[in-house]
Amino acid sequence: MMDTQIEQYLPVFRQQIDKWITFNDEEWTIFAQYLNIRLLHKKDHFTSAGEVCKELGYILSGELRLYHVKDGEEITGYFSMKNEFICSYKSFLKQEPGLSYIQAINDAVLITFNHAALQQLLNNPVTAHKMERFGRLIAEHLVFCYEDRLQAFVTQSPEERYKTLLNSNSRILQHIPQHYLANYLGITPVSLSRIRKRIMESGR
Repeated sequence: MMDTQIEQYLPVFRQQIDKWITFNDEEWTIFAQYLNIRLLHKKDHFTSAGEVCKELGYILSGELRLYHVKDGEEITGYFSMKNEFICSYKSFLKQEPGLSYIQAINDAVLITFNHAALQQLLNNPVTAHKMERFGRLIAEHLVFCYEDRLQAFVTQSPEERYKTLLNSNSRILQHIPQHYLANYLGITPVSLSRIRKRIMESGR
């Protein structure tokens, strides 16, 4: 049953996912029954390595980061912001333990639905077609993000990657702590400070 807390968020959520796919009123009524609200405090995990990711989340507020741990060191792979979906997608779809951690950088509010709900929506003749398309669009979005990230590390220097963020997603720079951002760029916080200083001086 839908969490009663979620009712205040449904109009905004429906408006946002219209950018992905449009549900008619009958489809939306069925879909909304499977939605829940999830509150994460700063540093809470949405999912962790070794666990099965049971939910797909849509961020209503807050920022989250996806990271891996290698030899005891955290390696930040991606940031997700307000009005974006978040999930360890392979783990979610295959319902097998994942390799990544997804952690709230600050307090966050998400709308979620779980894997069992997805299967029921896919098996419902009213919602099946739209949910198949919805799932494909989300998968494409996550693949594109991964490809962009990989391409940037192969073809760009840390300073070029920072400039790309500055030009394409300045929200990240406003909300993400410097040590996480440096980790994401593959450099130290000191190196990030130097890059910022050079860019500021060149812009004068």
